[in-house]
Amino acid sequence: MMPGRYSQKEENAYLESLDRALSKGEQLLEEGAAAMDVVEQVIMMLENDSLFNAGRGAVLTAEGRCELDASVMNGQDKTGGAVSGVTEVKNPIKAARLVMEETPHVLLSAEAANSWALGMGLERVPNSYFITQKRQQRFDEVDKKGTVGCVVRDRNGNLAAGTSTGGMTGKAWGRIGDSPIIGAGTYADNTSCAVSATGHGEYFIKESAAFQVHARMIYGGESLEEATMATLSVIEKLGGKGGLIAVDAQGNVSMPFTTAGMFRASSSPNGRQVKIYK
Repeated sequence: MMPGRYSQKEENAYLESLDRALSKGEQLLEEGAAAMDVVEQVIMMLENDSLFNAGRGAVLTAEGRCELDASVMNGQDKTGGAVSGVTEVKNPIKAARLVMEETPHVLLSAEAANSWALGMGLERVPNSYFITQKRQQRFDEVDKKGTVGCVVRDRNGNLAAGTSTGGMTGKAWGRIGDSPIIGAGTYADNTSCAVSATGHGEYFIKESAAFQVHARMIYGGESLEEATMATLSVIEKLGGKGGLIAVDAQGNVSMPFTTAGMFRASSSPNGRQVKIYK
């Protein structure tokens, strides 16, 4: 995501959307909402916004359709849930949470996940709902990645994380990235941090990126900032680029990235920010 790729009007649209999502999260937390509820509500807003590669506006597979992935994790009890390759569930993040709360499983995939989630009463939409003119026009572009995520610490000190994506443009049939993988794209533990990842998923899977941040803090004594930066450095040495958003048990926030930019927003005792580039 190089500076100049988007017009000023487009950049403003992204910044305004991020600000709305952040404001929603701030409002919910002020009202006393639980971390997991905030994660779900904020990511739903981003899934419904066609600007992002998640839900409506997701990138297209090699077959020219949208296949959606999402995951959530609750730092209070370390439960997690995820879906991969769903094609008709309007909000995959809701399906991921249902897997966490209504099944003994962590990850459901493809048609089984799609059918189960719809059977649980989630809103059904045709696959064409997710496809926007912008994604059709950019089907052959080099920039292939993107993810939305949210990490939260609530007033009770509970942490939660969630991630949702359409994956990589032109991805092969059956390909699964890091976003629906607990420990790779999403992780939360009240003793350390909540993490959501974005980037070249294969590398984040190989390095268990989200869990690695937690492990560096718990076993290596690193701060949140040190742990997120070191994890991205390891991934970059392998050839992968991307970013992380994370919050720790004290409410510190870290949002490093090794690409030219990353859509991001945060609110913490240290201030509020909504940014795209470094």
